[in-house]
Amino acid sequence: MAEFTYNRKLAADALRKVGIKTGNVVFSHSNIGYFGYPDEGKTPKIVFETLLGAFLEVIGPEGTLVVPTYTYSFPKGEAYNPAETPSTCGIFTEMLRCHPRAKRSDDPIFSVAALGGKADEMTRGVSNECFGEDSFWGRFLRAGGIICNMNLDSPSTFTHYVERCLQVPYRYHKFFPGRIVRDGKACNSSAIHFCQDMNNPDTVAKFELLDSYAREAGLVKTAQLGRGAMVSMTAADSFELIKNKLPENPYFLTVAGHEGRKPRIFAVDKPVELRTSLPENASAMDMIRAVWALPRDLVSDGYDASLLAFSEQIKMTIHEFPSGTPCWSWILPEKWTCRKASLSTVDGRKIFSYEDNPLHVASYSQPFSGEISRKELFEHMTVHPRLADAIPFKYNYYNRRWDLCCSRNLRDSLKDDRYIVDIDVEFSFGKLKVGEVVIPGESEECIVLCAHLCHPYQVNDGLSGVAAGIKVMQAMAKRRNHYTYRLLITPETIGSVAFLSRHEELIPKMKGGLFLEMLALDFPHVLQLSYEADSPFDRSCQRTLAKHDSKSRTGPFLQVVTNDERQFNAPSVRVPMLSLSRVIEQNPDYPYYENYHTHFDSPENSSERALENSISLVIKMLEEWDRNRIPKPEFKGEIFLSRYGIYFNFDEDPKGSQALFDIMFLIDGGNTLQDIADK
Repeated sequence: MAEFTYNRKLAADALRKVGIKTGNVVFSHSNIGYFGYPDEGKTPKIVFETLLGAFLEVIGPEGTLVVPTYTYSFPKGEAYNPAETPSTCGIFTEMLRCHPRAKRSDDPIFSVAALGGKADEMTRGVSNECFGEDSFWGRFLRAGGIICNMNLDSPSTFTHYVERCLQVPYRYHKFFPGRIVRDGKACNSSAIHFCQDMNNPDTVAKFELLDSYAREAGLVKTAQLGRGAMVSMTAADSFELIKNKLPENPYFLTVAGHEGRKPRIFAVDKPVELRTSLPENASAMDMIRAVWALPRDLVSDGYDASLLAFSEQIKMTIHEFPSGTPCWSWILPEKWTCRKASLSTVDGRKIFSYEDNPLHVASYSQPFSGEISRKELFEHMTVHPRLADAIPFKYNYYNRRWDLCCSRNLRDSLKDDRYIVDIDVEFSFGKLKVGEVVIPGESEECIVLCAHLCHPYQVNDGLSGVAAGIKVMQAMAKRRNHYTYRLLITPETIGSVAFLSRHEELIPKMKGGLFLEMLALDFPHVLQLSYEADSPFDRSCQRTLAKHDSKSRTGPFLQVVTNDERQFNAPSVRVPMLSLSRVIEQNPDYPYYENYHTHFDSPENSSERALENSISLVIKMLEEWDRNRIPKPEFKGEIFLSRYGIYFNFDEDPKGSQALFDIMFLIDGGNTLQDIADK
């Protein structure tokens, strides 16, 4: 024991016995404490220098030693400073991180420190996807890396990279925003972790079977060193072994797989307890009243219960997209469940709670429990800037912090020095859901209506559009239509991204669309045009609006209110989707409304008459569009009119003859019947 601690040759010989050679890229998890510190007063630094010297002797100047310096900064809500944030992986890794020639990666969760010939290559500019192809792990595999652990079994964090490459079903991508500090300046950054559901003990990582399989296959090399050991396996062998074993037992790297059973993966496999019912052929306001107060967060039981209730009003396909699914550049969020949330005085008097109103806690708030000062509380408390009695709606979809909400009057009444906050929430692997209603027509070319169902305790912000969309589709189902009509009920933004990214084949068939929102307000209609602005569907909707609502107006793309129409009009999609809302410019809340994002956006503060009027207008827009066609020429060149008996004698009817020529030249596949009639 004492002989090893200060004898670099013994350590170097052990490394050679496990296959480490000159020029290797070696990644090492370590437990150097197991080697021990034999003499009183001797420090771990001596062990570190002995082991580091042995590694550098064996791999030479061309070789590279890499160690984990994980910080888990972003999941903990902390800024990551590559130069200063300490490693959480033991004293050997922290000492190597501090080595003057060491390089450290910018991964704010799974950073590594490297020393040697390829240190820069292994760490510089790694992907923000922790286990992506251009992460350290992908580079390590391509460099022919060797895992060499000290006093640990053969598996390593590299296993999670393999799981990501093979897309195991019990892990998923999770987005973590945060701040990275460079040269003393903090800047926004993010990381994407391929993680387990932290609330599901079945999917906890367990690698004993992997180590056993690797030893049985002769892939592991071991060399005793004092009372400890060096253990090695190549990254390539680890990858192939996992790849070959997963078909036999897809869960052998989890706790459940070790017990010979399939893990529970989706928490939403449990029956949803939230339920609501609607009468047959419910009115738009009946629908709104039934689901308004449900906790309809992006991925939640309240959202699912609402969508299920609507699916009983009209035939609907409910598409499910698992948490963590990459959809274009987006990552689908987890399910969020608030069990309870409250603010209390130190002596136990409850001031407000989630049970009183779900808006008291920000949607997708992080959990928090503890006693805090009044000053800190106010840093996490949102109030409405103008309405003193309103509880505001706040969401933390893409930032990791906790927040409470209350009326300004209540906040201003809080005079104690300290308070108790208790926010008990769960983030779990779930399924984002999109409802799709399709009314088939003679043509597969379609018009898309879209509205979002998320936002608890909000009527006009989203829910009014959902109710209107269902009533419009019920009316269109009674017609014989030329075009197909499609209604998408989504969580805002992310639902449209999910649907479009998984149904790209439909995009060329989408000839236009209309996003519906804020329709139960006593304001004039505003039609926001699409990015294209002059598309046939834009022109058709403008004509109908002008004909049926003289007080209405139009506005350019993204200059009125912005929602999911952005996703349809976005680059590489370019579906001309407009939006229809009710907005008044002479209003301090423009482009919104007084009760926007507050608990006052309620059924009693909404206008059923305005909503029914909007439904009627949308139906007229679709009916007029459906009568409109884009005639396709079945001829080339100027047509021989006399052959078809449609010739006008110019001498007898010069205007008719000229009009006929004008019409024939407008039949080019780009003008609709309405366009031709106008011209």
